[in-house]
Amino acid sequence: MPYLDAHKWQRSLLTERIHDPNLDDVLILLEHPPVYTLGQGSNSDFIKFDIDKTQYDVHRIERGGEVTYHCPGQLVGYPILNLQRYRKDLHWYLRQLEEVIIRVLAVYGLQGQRIPAFTGVWLQGRKVAAIGIKVSRWITMHGFALNVCPDMTGFERIVPCGISDKPVGSLAEWIPEITCQEVRFYVAQSFAEVFGVELVESQLEGFFQSE
Repeated sequence: MPYLDAHKWQRSLLTERIHDPNLDDVLILLEHPPVYTLGQGSNSDFIKFDIDKTQYDVHRIERGGEVTYHCPGQLVGYPILNLQRYRKDLHWYLRQLEEVIIRVLAVYGLQGQRIPAFTGVWLQGRKVAAIGIKVSRWITMHGFALNVCPDMTGFERIVPCGISDKPVGSLAEWIPEITCQEVRFYVAQSFAEVFGVELVESQLEGFFQSE
């Protein structure tokens, strides 16, 4: 799904839930065409090309964090959660998102790690999942990106998340045949466990019909 379509979808879900906090929470899981995004106040020095004269798709958006890259083969999760149902604590929420990824890696016998002072999940020193969120009235948007089997060359044009001394990696380096479709199931399952929710599969028609 194009990045701006997903962003518009998130914003509409967020706005609905600000007006009616009783609406169900939503977890969006998808892939994007190649796109670079910069968080609020992120440093454009971390981009190695001229963003004013480029053929690449680049967007500055309202999440926290520095520049990141999305592309096919990377599974992106956008939880739209009312944290008043869970815990009104953003550090807790970030650790929960990391825990979801760590549990997914454990399914494959891989030991995901946290690094103090950073947000995200690492495998043997390589960052395989990035996290950046935005919260309005305790309702979340944006989320996490897990490198499953992407073309990693797009990351060479940036300093991912502003961390220059720690390389990025993808699960395909450890599990060559892995696919996003397969990992999507485990992400949904782990998310339900970590947040103590029941997931109900939903379709997108409602969003697109309202266009």
